[in-house]
Amino acid sequence: MPRDRESLAIDLVLRPAVFFDRDGVLNVDTDYLFEIDKFVWIDGAIDAVKAVNEAGYFAFVITNQSGVARGLYGETDVHRLHDWMARELEAQGARIDAFEYCPFHPDGYIERYRRVSERRKPQPGMIIDLLNKFPVDASRSFVVGDSRSDIEAAHAAGLPGHAFPGGNLRDFVLPLLANG
Repeated sequence: MPRDRESLAIDLVLRPAVFFDRDGVLNVDTDYLFEIDKFVWIDGAIDAVKAVNEAGYFAFVITNQSGVARGLYGETDVHRLHDWMARELEAQGARIDAFEYCPFHPDGYIERYRRVSERRKPQPGMIIDLLNKFPVDASRSFVVGDSRSDIEAAHAAGLPGHAFPGGNLRDFVLPLLANG
């Protein structure tokens, strides 16, 4: 059945996006986190995601997960944790529109994950993939990270990158949304 002009226009409406790093931004960074029982939200993280949603932005997660390449955990563990995060956020009226992760590392122990990847930050591959999958207004979008590689990935994708210094994530994100 042909789609009417209005439904096609709705599909083409661009929305800005916030690209969140995971470890150190949404959750307390413990080395190679994959276990739900060790996950601790950063103060204000759930409220930050909710504020992004309420402002009409897409909320994305972009995270390097070299623990997969190092043989410390598998991709199913990454998916399990992300699914749990999504349920926790949903219970609070918030959502992540997409989780992207890179399991590759050039020094990985697991052969199939031992490689250089355009998706591994500081390369912009995860961001570019999301820009291609969703109707994102890149001119109003930005990255929130806690490391140099997060900011470099943002810049490589043509987006501003904001270094989260710790503290309350909602308090950090609200002024960025107000300027968007």
